[in-house]
Parts: sequence; structure tokens; C-alpha cells
Amino acid sequence: MERLRDIDLFSELTDEDLEEIKGMLRIKRVKKGSIILYEKDTNRVMYIVLSGKVKVTQVTEDGKEIILAIHTSGEFFGEVSLIDKKTVPATVEAMEDSTVALITEEDFNELLRNFKFTMSLLKIFSRRLREAWRKIYMLNLKNATDRMKVLFLTLMTRHGKPQENGMLLDIPLTHQEIADMAGLSRETVTRVIDRWKKEDLIRVLRRGVILLREDFFRLEIP
Repeated sequence: MERLRDIDLFSELTDEDLEEIKGMLRIKRVKKGSIILYEKDTNRVMYIVLSGKVKVTQVTEDGKEIILAIHTSGEFFGEVSLIDKKTVPATVEAMEDSTVALITEEDFNELLRNFKFTMSLLKIFSRRLREAWRKIYMLNLKNATDRMKVLFLTLMTRHGKPQENGMLLDIPLTHQEIADMAGLSRETVTRVIDRWKKEDLIRVLRRGVILLREDFFRLEIP
């Protein structure tokens, strides 16, 4: 119940609502590197990440993986396909050992009868749409540094935590994962991060978590 209350999608619901939802959930534990959802299954169930981290990816014709989104504890995916009954051309993979909860199409349709649930869903859809606009803008920037600025600021809207000396981007990321999201090479990402570290604009903490220093937000954003 406490875990469900921490999920934005359910945060406005009553204890009675949450008890009903708890009975709908089917819990699945997955190992790092396991495929949680294939394209052909994306219109059958909705997944909620209870713990861990997963990525939503597509593979280009030349075999390059593109990360469309990263979901951490409390986030969910697969709901759009339950609404329009279409599959999504993407695969969902566990980036670390994770626990997810499954909701079937039938139960999801029942939840849509709850006004508070539906309003929370619409608010999250709106946030994701704005993030998608930001990502399209980012990918059209030619300068690698500008792309990474916009990427970090976009990630901060969902994963940022205020600190005394800046904002913590509280999602562990490797240089390769950043590169896959920004459409850059890993070497370019490493070069930009090393420069920002020398200029004390960012600090890389444990497990790849990044602290954006106050001066980072004074950088000119295109």
C-alpha cells in the first residue's frame, strides 16, 4: 500500500481504491538484461516499476540502439497501447534487477471509471508530451554540448532533487546510456562530461548519479 501511494498515478486515490488496485496487480521480478516487454505484447498489459530501472528502446536499420525512455521506481509504461489497442515499435528491458507489477487491459479499463485516476493519467500524459517536444528539439541541435544540456534539464524535471549546492539528477546513468538518449557517441559524451567536471559545473557521484551545480543552470541554453 505504501509503495502504491508513492506512485503519481495513484497518489490521489483513497485507501479503498488502493486496496482494489492491490488485488489487480501481478508481481513479476526480472533480472538485469531481461526483456520485460516485446513489441508484439505491448497492447496486452500495463507495467508499473516497483523497484529497479528499465529502458524503452528501438533499434535502427543499421543496428544502433536508441533509448526512448528510462523508467525508474514509481513509473509505468504500456498504458497507451491499452487505450488505442495498437502495439508500440519498442522493446522494454531491465537495466538492473527490477520488480514490476502488471495490470491487464480489463482491469485498466475498470480503473478508467475512476475520475481521480483518469485525471492523474491525463496529467502524466501531458508531462510526457512536453518531454517529447523537448526531446525532438534536443535531437535537432547540432552542437553536442547543447544536446546534453537540454537532455539533463529534461531528465531533471522528473528525476531532479534539490540539494544545498545544486540539483541532484537522481537516476544512475552510464556514458553510453546518455549517448543513446542524446544521439551522440559515447566518446563525445565522455569529453563533454570531463570538461564540465573540470569547470565544476557538474559532479559525478556514486553509481553514475550526477549533481548539477548552480553554475550549470547559468549556462546559455539554446
